[in-house]
Amino acid sequence: MQKGKYKHLTNTEREEISRCLANKQALAEIARQLGRATSTISREIYRNSG
Repeated sequence: MQKGKYKHLTNTEREEISRCLANKQALAEIARQLGRATSTISREIYRNSG
């Protein structure tokens, strides 16, 4: 069984998340656009929201 490889979000991806949130996009849609898991987007927002 192959282990998954983890990759940090880039600054560009973080900026895109911010733009999408400002445009009231759903987390699932943001994740789809970035090719990431919804949980990754959710975790990023939780960790970096104030």
